[in-house]
Amino acid sequence: MGLFSPSTWTLLGFVIAMAKVLLSVIALVVASTIGGIYFMQAKGIYPSAYPEGSRTTVALPSEHDMVYTEPELTTSDGVKLKAYLMLATKYYKTRPTIIYFHANAGNMGHRLPIAKVLNTQMNFNVLMLSYRGYGLSEGSPTEKGIKIDAQTALDFITNHAVLGQTPIIFYGQSLGGAVAINLAADNKNVPAALILENTFLSIPSLIPHLIPNLSFLSFLVHQIWPSQDKLALLPADLPILLLSGEKDEIVPKIQMETLQKLANNRGSGRGKKHTQFKSFAKGTHNDTVAQDQYFQTLHKFVTETVEKLPGGAKAGGRGARFAN
Repeated sequence: MGLFSPSTWTLLGFVIAMAKVLLSVIALVVASTIGGIYFMQAKGIYPSAYPEGSRTTVALPSEHDMVYTEPELTTSDGVKLKAYLMLATKYYKTRPTIIYFHANAGNMGHRLPIAKVLNTQMNFNVLMLSYRGYGLSEGSPTEKGIKIDAQTALDFITNHAVLGQTPIIFYGQSLGGAVAINLAADNKNVPAALILENTFLSIPSLIPHLIPNLSFLSFLVHQIWPSQDKLALLPADLPILLLSGEKDEIVPKIQMETLQKLANNRGSGRGKKHTQFKSFAKGTHNDTVAQDQYFQTLHKFVTETVEKLPGGAKAGGRGARFAN
């Protein structure tokens, strides 16, 4: 039987057919993976339904012995957001106002213990909101949408007859830090200070750390949150506090350290004078806020950089903040 006998061709045809099937399966798997990453990434980046009940049950500040109101926030694209406003227990007209941006899971109700420290122990005004698609807010979360939500919250404060005259501080944890950085870049003359906890350089930069086998598909991520680019644009005299958990399993500590370098380099190095960095040796991604000296560090930062403004705490706007 020769090399190219009918039986040989039959075997060769079978191999070719199987190869085509295998390639088709591989192509289908790759296409499904790529499609899943591209079209379903918002559900992974913004797990607003986790933990269970987060989209139906939101704790109230009164459950934590705080007096509050629920301002009606409607975004420029017509989405209604839920928010809590807690005024400082004493002298609220002259106390700093913190706009608090939460991380990517849960809702604002889960962060009320943090708000209580800021409001009742540190005597700050606090505004917190559930982003669109979070808690009882309308809509679905996207980078574009959450940026609009943050601007809506800031506009509420700046248009407030009293709070608009107070020093305004942006405070964000994880994703909330990216929200705060972007908002500060879009409103450079507004914030009196910026506080960031366990914040990433960008969403694509996390892929090699969180899903190393899919690093080559990072280009498919369209929810970017480019904090490293935005932070570099901030004014050199804007005080920035970075709070980093050294055991953060989600955001590698080197990313917070890189943000520190970018903050230091603002204004050809003038930003270093206005940048503070505090690391917590035992802090993980979610419990850095519970580490010893966390709130003491935050309070000291605000006291030294915001409450000692020329003209006192009544100073409003960046132009009145600093005597360099």
